[in-house]
Amino acid sequence: MSDDKLSCESCSSETCSAKAKTQSETDKDFKERQELARRMCRIKHKLFVLSGKGGVGKSSVAASLAVSLAELGRKVGVLDIDLHGPSIPRLLGLEGADITAVDDTIRPVMTDQGVKVMSVGFMLRTQDDAIIWRGPLKHGVIKQFLKDVEWGDLDYLIIDSPPGTGDEPLSVAQLVADADGAVIVTTPQAVAISDVRKSISFVRQVNVPVLGVVENMSGFICPKCGTRSDLFGSGGGERMAVDMGVPFLGSMPIDPGMVLAGDAGELQAYLSGSSPGAATFADVVKKLVTAVEGK
Repeated sequence: MSDDKLSCESCSSETCSAKAKTQSETDKDFKERQELARRMCRIKHKLFVLSGKGGVGKSSVAASLAVSLAELGRKVGVLDIDLHGPSIPRLLGLEGADITAVDDTIRPVMTDQGVKVMSVGFMLRTQDDAIIWRGPLKHGVIKQFLKDVEWGDLDYLIIDSPPGTGDEPLSVAQLVADADGAVIVTTPQAVAISDVRKSISFVRQVNVPVLGVVENMSGFICPKCGTRSDLFGSGGGERMAVDMGVPFLGSMPIDPGMVLAGDAGELQAYLSGSSPGAATFADVVKKLVTAVEGK
């Protein structure tokens, strides 16, 4: 069904909160809430990718998740709300791409796999430009990306959040009230774990389920001799998951091949390969799909 034919008035759901205006709502706010609901109801599953710590490879996990789901035949979109450090365009080979707008609709950028992508990175004049925005402006941009982007019918919308528990993850948790859950990314060492635990506490406070923890950079396997070195320790993410009573999805080793693939925007080629990292991530995706889809 096309966007212009789908409306809240024609929706068959009797429990949808967007069907009726609340007492404190202005006409403008009500209309915007209906527009947002109209977009989001066409997306089956919404997943947040979060971490309380920067530099743990969160965006790499989000981009790899999108690529892997597309390879499984799912219709996928990626929303990059890391406004100050948007790296999704580069990871998906879309750096320098332009977005277009028709009337009040923004068309997302598409990967060769058909993954729909929206990021503030597409709006920068140069890759060196800095975004200097306060909270209300950030909230407004995230709302616009959710309600004005032509996402269409998707099986998954992957939302890549910035590190921490500030404005951006709070805004998206409030705007996407029916999210399936959050994937929490960490590295093994204690200095990361102590911050990442706060992300789990955060999603619980905003009533978002924790789908699981991914421990990234868990050991380095030498490509020449096969020797494993735990550069940042190992097992910290799994111990945290057990301690906090959330699922553990798996441990990703440090793999130079994945680093090179991400920098070149060629994650698809890497993930379809036979490296230990690719095999491990395939298992993470399998567990996640089972948790979300029940199969």
